[in-house]
Formats: sequence, structure tokens, C-alpha cells
Amino acid sequence: MKYVLAVLIPLIFLLSFLFACFRKVRVYDSFTEGVKGAIPLILSIFPYVTAVMMLCKLLEVSGLEERLTTWITPLFSFTGIPEDISSLVLMKPLSGSGSIAVLTQILDKCGIDSYAGRCACVAYGTADTIFYIGAVYFAGLKRKRLTSALVIALVSYLSAVVFACFLCRIM
Repeated sequence: MKYVLAVLIPLIFLLSFLFACFRKVRVYDSFTEGVKGAIPLILSIFPYVTAVMMLCKLLEVSGLEERLTTWITPLFSFTGIPEDISSLVLMKPLSGSGSIAVLTQILDKCGIDSYAGRCACVAYGTADTIFYIGAVYFAGLKRKRLTSALVIALVSYLSAVVFACFLCRIM
């Protein structure tokens, strides 16, 4: 299986290139046209991504993240989320790399096969960084109705975490 995957991606690339040549597509020119279109997109996304990164760091450095975790842990416990993973539940919508660090701390503290460890792993996989993806997505839109989209994304994320913890409990 390992060798199949090692060959599969180059094979897909080679077949795409051969198909483009067969259709008489100027591959290099098409590639450079695509790159030209990417530069304005990157420039329009950059301020939003920078704002999300700065807010994540400010939350961590100011101590507000720790206070929020302490405050919201009883609510999470009521919904079935173990209190050991409450910091992960708060960090995941904000930062992917920060949530990996929190996940590692939880696994070191509680163990891989513990209930909290299983919940943390499944909760980590339930969603992506909501604010980062929202920043990237809404950067390209002219009409920005960000609030309702973020509320829906956060509610669905929390519902997924509660359901994931429920499944970890019964399995």
C-alpha cells in the first residue's frame, strides 16, 4: 500500500500532463496564468489571516484564554465534554498549530487511551480552524455576512464535539 501511494501522485501528475499535451494545451503558459491570478488573491487574503493570527496570539499572551477555559469548563462538563479538553475546544476554532500543541499536552497528561485522550483526538478531527477559513473565504466576497456564518460554524463545531464525546463514552 505504501508503494502504491508513493507512485499514485506522480502518476496522476504525469497523466494530467500527458492529457494536456494530447489536447494541445500549452501547459507552462496555463500554469503561469494561474499563478498570475493567485497573487491578487493572496494580497486580498493577507490582512484577514494576519488579524486572525494576531488575535490568537493576543488571546494566549494576555491570559484571557486561560480565564475563558476556567470559566467555561463547568458548562463543557455539563454537556459531556471532559474538562481536560476544554482548552482544546476553545483553541481549535482559532489556531491549528496551537490546537496541536494543546492536543499534545492533553495526550501527555491523560494518556492516549484515556477517555479524555480519545475525546481530544476526535474533537481535534471534528472541524478545521473556523476563523482562519472564515477569513480566507470572506476575503474574496464582496458581500460580507460574516456574523451569521461564524455563529452557524461555531454551533455546528460545538455540537460535533459534544456528539464526539458522547460516542467516545459509549464506545
